[in-house]
Amino acid sequence: MSKPTVDPTSNSKTGPAVPVNFLRPIIQADLDSGKHTQIVTRFPPEPNGYLHIGHAKSICVNFGLAQEFGGVTHLRFDDTNPAKEDQEYIDAIESDVKWLGFEWSGEVRYASQYFDQLHDWAVELIKAGKAYVCDLTPEQAKEYRGSLTEPGKNSPFRDRSVEENLDWFARMRAGEFPDGARVLRAKIDMARRT
Repeated sequence: MSKPTVDPTSNSKTGPAVPVNFLRPIIQADLDSGKHTQIVTRFPPEPNGYLHIGHAKSICVNFGLAQEFGGVTHLRFDDTNPAKEDQEYIDAIESDVKWLGFEWSGEVRYASQYFDQLHDWAVELIKAGKAYVCDLTPEQAKEYRGSLTEPGKNSPFRDRSVEENLDWFARMRAGEFPDGARVLRAKIDMARRT
C-alpha cells in the first residue's frame, strides 16, 4: 500500500492539485482580465495586546498573497481605542510581522490618521439617505440583525430624517452621549440573510 502524496500547493491528499484557498483563482482572474493591475492587502491589528495564532494566520495570508502576486501589504494599526492601546504592543506587532518573514509597504499607517476623512464620508452617507443614527442597545441590535437562516428587521430609528440624523451625528461627535449609546448604521437590506 503506497502512502498518499501531499502537494504543498493543495489541500488535497490525493488527486489533482486544487488551490489552498478560494482567493488565489479570484486574484489571478482579476489580474489576468485587467480588472486590477496589482494586489494590495492590509493587516489592521488593534494595538491592545500581543498577537496570537489567528493574527499570524492573517499576516501569512495577507502578506503571502501580496508577495505571491507581486503586490504590496500595508500595516495599518486600528488605533481607535486609546484607553487600551500601548506603544509596547505596536513595537511587538511590528517585530512579529518581521519575525514571520514579511515587510510592509511604505510607512506604518494608523486609523486615527483618517478620522476626519471617515467623518466626512459618514456625513455624505447620511446626506444621501444611506446611513442613520441608531439608538438600539447592542443587545437589541443583535436581535434585529437576523442570521443566515432568518432575515433581520429594520431599526425603528432607520427612518429619521436626514436633518435629524445629521444633528444626532454631530452631537455624537461632540461627545454628548456615552460611548456606544448611539451608532451610525448603513441602510442595508435587513431582509437579506447574511
